[in-house]
Amino acid sequence: MHHNHNHNHHHKSVMLRPFFLLIFLLNLAASALTAVEYTKNDFPPGFIFGSGTSAYQVEGAANEDGRTPSIWDTFAHAGNVPGTGDVACDEYHKYKEDVKLMADTGLDAYRFSISWSRLIPRIQPHVTLHHFDLPQALEDEYGGWINRMIVKDFTAYADVCFREFGDRVSYWTTVNEPNGFAMVGYDFGIAPPKRCSPPFNNCSRGNSSTEPYMAVHHLLLAHASVARLYKKNYQLIFIYVLNFRVANPLLYGDYPKIMKQNAGSRLPAFTDRESQQIKGSADFIGVINYYTVYIKDNPSSLKQEHRDWSADTATKAFFEQDTATSSNEPSSLQIVLEYFKRVYGNPPIYVHENGLATPRHSSLEDISRVKYLHAYIGSVLDAVRNGSNTRGYFVWSFLDVFELLDGYASSYGLYYVDRDDPDLKRYPKLSAHWYSQFLKGRNMRSDEVFTLEKKISSLAYDLDFQ
Repeated sequence: MHHNHNHNHHHKSVMLRPFFLLIFLLNLAASALTAVEYTKNDFPPGFIFGSGTSAYQVEGAANEDGRTPSIWDTFAHAGNVPGTGDVACDEYHKYKEDVKLMADTGLDAYRFSISWSRLIPRIQPHVTLHHFDLPQALEDEYGGWINRMIVKDFTAYADVCFREFGDRVSYWTTVNEPNGFAMVGYDFGIAPPKRCSPPFNNCSRGNSSTEPYMAVHHLLLAHASVARLYKKNYQLIFIYVLNFRVANPLLYGDYPKIMKQNAGSRLPAFTDRESQQIKGSADFIGVINYYTVYIKDNPSSLKQEHRDWSADTATKAFFEQDTATSSNEPSSLQIVLEYFKRVYGNPPIYVHENGLATPRHSSLEDISRVKYLHAYIGSVLDAVRNGSNTRGYFVWSFLDVFELLDGYASSYGLYYVDRDDPDLKRYPKLSAHWYSQFLKGRNMRSDEVFTLEKKISSLAYDLDFQ
């Protein structure tokens, strides 16, 4: 999620992203008008605008220069998702071309992740240490994130990253979208490491009732360990991508009372020392938002004999996905940002993922995406004007990447990647032109979509989408 964070991030499908965001958005039934006319200059000085990808989804070169498989390589090659990330966008070889494209577009920053199983080395980099792609060797050795041993190994990996790249990177994220990672990997079992138990019957091992909690618990401990290491030895800025389920431990040192009540002994407990180490360990917060999820009370889920992570929320979700044919609610993002202001003391926030899915083989004139971005960026501006301490916004995704749950069927990219071209040529979509004009200070009105379409229609490439 994404993913997403998926996003993504990772495919933000109708079946999956709502569950990611069920935990993430609360009840977003309220609506509000967003800014309809604005420029980049309406945002506070220093506000960052960027776009993002993640290692497995964009790099390719899966077997080069000593890289070993991650759990996503294993999962994709087992046929669990259409396609693989073996080549993806081949950014491993084309990164210089893509960085020039980022600069030409006008990005302030680029959000990407380092492949733990590869550990490779003027746009400001925002680096995620772990974007779902755990080394397969650690999964095989001791079960990965469900084993406390992961805390030591993740800290050692982070130390190498900080030591090698710390002079060039001052914005670090520990783990992307922990709620989605736990949900699809350890509860539903539809993503690696594909662990689950009945009523989910697509796994050969796992326990949907306990392992999602174990994975998130160890994620929090690993985050706190890495944050301590960073602040002790490197003294720059540290960030963490989180959701409301893990906001409480990071800000208050413990899980929410209702979470402990519903999960009972299945939820691991923090020692007093761990609680103190986790509390306040995030310097700022990353938010991932795609569309609205509505929830309502569903107490019957608490009566199930074998409850999983999602049943413990005691809710039912019903939702509307933002597509070209359904209404979107950009006010949802404003509500999330202002919720952090009201409930958590207004911490610094970066919107790490926000974007719209379209079928991959569709027109480069992605008017629906332009409308979406215009509305959601306006929603961020409204939140900032209302006092939210939001400091940056990243579109998912810069290129059409390998989406983690449906491969190359859908896309979120500002730039189309022609997979039939041996050179994987990049082509700007209408959204790339629009975002670039916005980044360069143009006055972007709500009707700018249509005037811009006319102005640059002669620049749009007419590809053969066979």
